[in-house]
Amino acid sequence: MDLLLTLDGPGTLADRLYRELAAAIRDRRLAGGDALPPSRELAAQLGISRSTVTLVYERLTAEGYADARVGSGTYVSHDTTLFAPRVQPRSTAASADQSPAAAPAAYSFRLGIPDVNLFPLTAWRRHVNRELDTVAPLVDGHADSSGHAGLRAGIAHHLGMARAVTTDADGVFVTSGAQQAISLLARVLIHPGDIVAVEEPGYTPVRQAFQSAGAQVVSMPVDAEGADPSALPASTRIVYVTPSHQFPTGVVMSRPRRLQLLDWAAAHDALVIEDDYDSEYRFFDRPLEPLHVLDASAAGEGVVAYVGTFSKALLPGLRVGYVIPPRHLLGPLRAERRLLDWHGDLVTQGALSRLLATGQFAAHMRRARRTYRARHAALAEGLHSRADRLTLLPSSAGLHLCAEIPDAAPGTAGRVRDAA
Repeated sequence: MDLLLTLDGPGTLADRLYRELAAAIRDRRLAGGDALPPSRELAAQLGISRSTVTLVYERLTAEGYADARVGSGTYVSHDTTLFAPRVQPRSTAASADQSPAAAPAAYSFRLGIPDVNLFPLTAWRRHVNRELDTVAPLVDGHADSSGHAGLRAGIAHHLGMARAVTTDADGVFVTSGAQQAISLLARVLIHPGDIVAVEEPGYTPVRQAFQSAGAQVVSMPVDAEGADPSALPASTRIVYVTPSHQFPTGVVMSRPRRLQLLDWAAAHDALVIEDDYDSEYRFFDRPLEPLHVLDASAAGEGVVAYVGTFSKALLPGLRVGYVIPPRHLLGPLRAERRLLDWHGDLVTQGALSRLLATGQFAAHMRRARRTYRARHAALAEGLHSRADRLTLLPSSAGLHLCAEIPDAAPGTAGRVRDAA
């Protein structure tokens, strides 16, 4: 590889080159086993004699920085423990805090992360390979910024079956996760100072996305019926809610509240962003219709932008989400997406479209729901057993539960919510 070296400073050329290479090894810019450039090539690159480079390589080898291999070249020594880093820890106290990596936990309680062992890897690998059979999707740098056409059609069909959301492929906008969908809507709609309402408690990255777009973010309280829109400022531009499984409490927004919010948004020309982030996982009870379905003015021009993701159903690292916005926002969203990254990973999107079309995604979700239902019940039972210290909030869906620590619990101050 090319190596950037600066031969400034005092001393001979050999001294300066030695300092640069030794520093690069100590700083780990050159790692153990890395090949140093051939002496002839490095000499030509630096405009110095080859004998100078050879002399420096011999010195590095003599001092243990490098190993010379006959007929192969000169390599950085693997025994880099001999070299103290140039930048030392700021204090011995900070160094003392560094502890060995903990042993892997028997159970993962990371919030909202699906079990990687449930991922349909065999089917996924097959679909990715089929997408790679042709390089056409990768060559065309000007693909539709709305996303892979087959995936948009698959999402429309899936949502129609699973969530009664009526749309077609043209109404679906594929994004790199739900967070990008929300960020794009913010960039398209928000002017500096505009008011955006979010749930409190709620999902912090969403609040940050609106703030980064220049919005004035206000809180909307959450109670046993979900988010309460009764005190929204009249000039609110966007209302963000998680009605099917409020994050993090798990409460479901009641039907009267849903209708109240939709009426308010229509009367005040506001957009409601409905984040249906883990709607696939409902274990008990019949789910209420999404806001998008209840929107009486829908027909493609309602007041709801319906946002979803495959991060909970499959894996977060796939970075595939979507939004079904009012139709007049599709053009601005395409234009804004082209300014960012044009479109997402077409191979991933194509493979996911195949997973949906073959019915393998539906089969995967049936298996995953059975597994998570059992884990949901086990965790709820465990939390109920600590009713003296925790109050479990009702929840019939999703990949997390929420409990409150009572005010009177020893060592606590105020009400604290713990998601697990």
